[in-house]
Amino acid sequence: MFEHIREDLRRVGPTGGQRLRMILFAPGVWATLSYRYRRWVYVTRPPQPFRFVLNLIGSLVQAWTDVATNIQIPASARVGPGLLIAHTGYIVLSATTVMGRHCTLTQGVTIGHAGGGGASLSGSPTIGDRVYVGPGSALIGPIKVGDDALIGVGAIVTSDVPPSAVMAGNPARVISLKGSFALIAYPGMETDPQRNQGIAEHSSDGAMKGEG
Repeated sequence: MFEHIREDLRRVGPTGGQRLRMILFAPGVWATLSYRYRRWVYVTRPPQPFRFVLNLIGSLVQAWTDVATNIQIPASARVGPGLLIAHTGYIVLSATTVMGRHCTLTQGVTIGHAGGGGASLSGSPTIGDRVYVGPGSALIGPIKVGDDALIGVGAIVTSDVPPSAVMAGNPARVISLKGSFALIAYPGMETDPQRNQGIAEHSSDGAMKGEG
């Protein structure tokens, strides 16, 4: 839990003072810290009577966070370290969402399961690393979103997203392979081998397709 929180906070500011201000005044950070605590209780399942007390605290924290931030991240969702909630306002993740490292969520995002269409349509998105999810967008159903993808403003995504794809529209479609590299920043990204590999692959694809 603490390693994940440390990485989350590294994304909100380069100094301890900036991070403290964000802890005190940024609803997105409140929601992230609330989720990390509740996820820790959910995964570790401490023995009784500690579990009852910790679950009670978690329920109270979740209720306060839901009201104060309008951000709902269930403890059963699996979210990697380095989560940044850049803006607040009605963000909802389904209970079975899986999300990778260093992702960014913005206001009005829905990441949910598809229902009512049989087993083939049930399930929730699995989102890769360094994915930027833009304002008012929705990712629905058992889709896979590749690393370094960018989900554009208001995009409705119901099918798989290739790595480094930029998605726009309803239904969303790939409009470029420029990815999220300009929007996702975190300490150590310059030497992150996975990110650099994605940039190299993007540059190679762009050269072959004549992209500038």
